[in-house]
Amino acid sequence: MNSLDPRSLIALGGFMALVMGIVLGFMRRYYPRNIHGLGYWALTPASMLWGAFFYAAPGPWPPELGRWLGHGLLLLGFVSFHFGCRRFFDHAAQARPILLIYGLVLLGLAWFVVVAPSYRVQLSLFNCALLALHTGTLYFLLRRSNKNFPVRMVEFALVLHMAILFARLVTTTPDMGDLLDASLIQNVYISSYLVIVLLLLIGAVLMATDRVRSELEYMATHDALTGTLNRRAILGFCADEHERSMRYGQSFSLMMIDLDHFKAVNDTHGHQHGDQVLVHFAGCTRAALRRADRSGAMAARNFWFCSPTPIPTQRSSWQSAFAPR
Repeated sequence: MNSLDPRSLIALGGFMALVMGIVLGFMRRYYPRNIHGLGYWALTPASMLWGAFFYAAPGPWPPELGRWLGHGLLLLGFVSFHFGCRRFFDHAAQARPILLIYGLVLLGLAWFVVVAPSYRVQLSLFNCALLALHTGTLYFLLRRSNKNFPVRMVEFALVLHMAILFARLVTTTPDMGDLLDASLIQNVYISSYLVIVLLLLIGAVLMATDRVRSELEYMATHDALTGTLNRRAILGFCADEHERSMRYGQSFSLMMIDLDHFKAVNDTHGHQHGDQVLVHFAGCTRAALRRADRSGAMAARNFWFCSPTPIPTQRSSWQSAFAPR
């Protein structure tokens, strides 16, 4: 492990960031527009790629300036990832306070590069900023109700990186070498950083792909106008409930409702008004049904309602639910 050149590891991380940036960029171009946050996630590897370049690549700039730019761009990449997570779940990015803190961190890093040079303080400030940012991202994700595998994967990567950053802070010593010094602890730190970044970006790709899958499943099983189950889905649900009732000897309920004189509504007021009637009727039924009940549109004016338990026969409750408003 000591024979590895830290610049080679950083170059490998830059290449991975380039590949993931291309993938996320194409996803932003071709995925549905209602999936937000992909632009921020595409900026994450791009920022990290430039950060790795300024940190490791030799150039005409002083090494201290390259280190400052590298730290700033790497931190900006994680800020962009945080914004992407918030936008993905349709929450405001809250950019102003975060960018203000980000600017203060950059000023602090510049102070310990130019005025009072100290690589140890620079690294500690950078790690503390990352810890605070990861804490905010993790807290936001933990509050989400959607706990599928991609979200859990991102949460695990954040917790793992926070543990590594904390260990890095604890083990920071005054006589520690530069990040580019070929040592075991530096190589372990850089390698763990590359793995964490890769896990976060893969988690972002999986989150977006899972959202597309969920939307496709919804479109395949629901009526586009009323939001109720379509003919195939409601028939499948009824078949499943029939098999369950035969297996366990329990009854289930099936109710069919036909909207009388619906053709007259279309002929008199137009099809757009008729669509509004169907949407209003579907909304009333959803308010009256229980959690286990399912409703489906069999035709333009014919609705089926299936329940694994007997449907209440109180006529007044249904009349009040379907009453014109």
